[in-house]
Amino acid sequence: MRVFVGAGLVLLLDQITKLAVRRYLLPGESLPVLPGIFHLSYVQNPGAAFGILKYQTGFFIAITALVVAAIIFYAPRVDPGLLRVALALELGGALGNLIDRLRFGYVVDFLDFRIWPVFNVADMAIVIGVGLLFVHFLRAEGRVA
Repeated sequence: MRVFVGAGLVLLLDQITKLAVRRYLLPGESLPVLPGIFHLSYVQNPGAAFGILKYQTGFFIAITALVVAAIIFYAPRVDPGLLRVALALELGGALGNLIDRLRFGYVVDFLDFRIWPVFNVADMAIVIGVGLLFVHFLRAEGRVA
């Protein structure tokens, strides 16, 4: 149950931040927060990470639906700890970007550090969740203390 609460919090934060970007910035607009370092830039991303596989919305929806179903099935069966946190982050992030794809046909990205492609809260949750999964599995194999 805690996985779903955590995922819900990630999803809420993701959708609120994207709503604010859509409300206060125009597509393509960039607002310097720390000029040259960090900007809020409204990007409509029709692809995956780094903009790859543009306009393959149906494919991304199908893959995300499978991932979400697998997490929903598996999450109640895991012991509390790092794996649950990882699954909550993955689920919340996946649902956040899935909602965008279903509503708009693209994902709203806005966090722009200028040296990396623009991303969003859902993307951060997914990346951190994957990192925690790696740590969990390395611990399970005894490779990390």
